[in-house]
Amino acid sequence: MTSAVARKLESIRAKGAMRHVEVANLLGTRPETVSRWNQGRAYPHANTEKLLLELEFIVDQLSEFYEPSEARQWMFAPQKLLGGETPAELIRTGRIDEVRRLVDQLRDAVYV
Repeated sequence: MTSAVARKLESIRAKGAMRHVEVANLLGTRPETVSRWNQGRAYPHANTEKLLLELEFIVDQLSEFYEPSEARQWMFAPQKLLGGETPAELIRTGRIDEVRRLVDQLRDAVYV
């Protein structure tokens, strides 16, 4: 039986082609910690869990118009509409709302 956190991690891996080390870097934790979450031996702190849920939401949104490897590249590539910053860096520094706004803009453009 997998935990809810493990299912979120699997979704991020499947839809965003991200490894545990990349998720750990985005969430400001260690890969070993993410591995323990995945195994159900530990759970993230409340703020980290909130960020994990936000990350999974963003990756899920990106999966509507990007293949997993493209979604991963998007996360780690400088974006013109973010002033040349990467979505990953914004997430790491607590500016996830800016990333969500950009994803919403992308989704709106795709469905117009």
